[in-house]
Amino acid sequence: MIEPKIEPIRFEVIRNALSQAAEEMAIALRRSAYSTNVKTRQDFSCAFFDKELRSVAQAFTQPVHLGSFVRHVPIAVNRYGPENLSQGDMILSNDPYGGGVHLNDISLIGPVYYRNQLVGYTACLAHHVDVGGGAPASVGAFKEVFQEGIIIPPIKLVNKGKVDNDLFRLVLSQIRSKRETSGDFRAQIASNITGAIRIKEIIDRYGLEEFHLYVNEIIEYTDRRTRAEVERLPKGIYKAEGFVDNDGFTDDVVKLKIEVTIDEEGVTFDTSGSDSQRRAPVNSTFAQTFSACAYALRSLMDKDLPVNDGFYRYVKVNAPEGTVTNCVHPAPVVGGWETHVRLNDLIFEAMATALPNEVCAGTKSMQCHSGFGGENPETGEYYCFLETLAGGYGARSSSDGPDAVQSHGQNTENAPIEETESNYPVQIMRYELITDSEGPGEFRGGLGLRRDYAFPNETTFTVLADRDKAGPRGLFEGQTGSKSVYALIQNGQEHHLSSKTTVQLQPGDVISYRTSGGGGYGSPMKRDPDAVLSDVLQGKISIDRARKRYGVVIDIGRQSVDEIQTERLRNGG
Repeated sequence: MIEPKIEPIRFEVIRNALSQAAEEMAIALRRSAYSTNVKTRQDFSCAFFDKELRSVAQAFTQPVHLGSFVRHVPIAVNRYGPENLSQGDMILSNDPYGGGVHLNDISLIGPVYYRNQLVGYTACLAHHVDVGGGAPASVGAFKEVFQEGIIIPPIKLVNKGKVDNDLFRLVLSQIRSKRETSGDFRAQIASNITGAIRIKEIIDRYGLEEFHLYVNEIIEYTDRRTRAEVERLPKGIYKAEGFVDNDGFTDDVVKLKIEVTIDEEGVTFDTSGSDSQRRAPVNSTFAQTFSACAYALRSLMDKDLPVNDGFYRYVKVNAPEGTVTNCVHPAPVVGGWETHVRLNDLIFEAMATALPNEVCAGTKSMQCHSGFGGENPETGEYYCFLETLAGGYGARSSSDGPDAVQSHGQNTENAPIEETESNYPVQIMRYELITDSEGPGEFRGGLGLRRDYAFPNETTFTVLADRDKAGPRGLFEGQTGSKSVYALIQNGQEHHLSSKTTVQLQPGDVISYRTSGGGGYGSPMKRDPDAVLSDVLQGKISIDRARKRYGVVIDIGRQSVDEIQTERLRNGG
């Protein structure tokens, strides 16, 4: 039997067409969505799976979603039964114990048929701003998953192209922000329809046989490239341990351990030794932990490596059941992202000695959920708002960490002040970088940010974050970044809050959210004095900090470095 010939040009054309189909799904979702969290912050992801439920193409949205998607979509489809799905159908699911992560992340999955033959599935996931539960935006310190919101097993929301309105009303009845949520669901439907149209256009051009042939080759191509990338990684066993600062109910830290083994068999991530799951919102599902490990491994590989099943099959994870890295029902999971992102930091810390030029120092490494809601006096509707706030990124071997960005698998964008204030009853009083929040180093960590929310009406506000006990760690003599601060300001008096708490606010109250700075890389005494001067002139660090942490004396009148005093100070004078 003669093997079909793969034509390189056709291969690239089809591969890019599939990627573009996923990207158009993302465009359709974003342009159709209602909530700020989806339409502006892009807290969603889109992908195409083949008929065997293998990941084929992904849009460049949220890696934290996409890594879990490769488990959630096959599980959801198989639980519902692919034989029960027809053209025009779409199933809804957010079950964290069915390959999902937390309840806000709701997936919509639809089969794609071409002339009555199943060719694959379009799938999109959106973080819905509210799914019910004990607090607006469905974030908070809860002790079991039932308190976190509506749990949706795989159910058919769209039947042969028509929305099941009875089911839709049932879902929406559990949710506070009905108008926005309804709009976001319909945006997901539009996304899947767009993807299906584009997939059919590709088949129209090349034929069904060619389509399946090249889909398989796209996956195998990634497999070959991934195998080569794994082979170049330094062999050995690399370990690190750290913690989440608290669980929301106790001050006990949540211990995390990671062991990365690189050998002839590939790469294995082992979280044995991490704490047992808590009756608190810090538990990561296996899919979530898998996503963290997949993201870390991909970050250590060639930037042009495509991501599909050919890559994900090399992500091997051992996370014991019943731990915070693989919790079991009915453990709460809404804050599992804090554990997920912290694992990323630890993986890079573990790999630092072997790959010092390919990892960064500690990042803000937390999702920094800020959620609030109440009755909007202008509309009479109940509203919810959610965003995740940026912080300092870790420094690298040759560059400073970026200021006030999302970190490790998060591509969500900023929620602009103007849009937030226009759509919700809130005022943003301060939004700024935090001076002296960086982790000092030859290359400094990025600065954290401050965002102060003022409320003219009664409001329920939830902080679900971390880093208020210990800031992000530095590497190779780099120093720790600043801790986070969460504060309630009433009548000019500041009261510090836990990193995981829900508070009832009265008119005039202010919540001040201050995220951590990134860790430094290398000794701060080796930092270029001119770089220190630039940071001082930009207001990123103070003159006093320049002297004490970097050994650099600034003549602010001349806006220059006092080279004599700096040399003396750095030499111990």
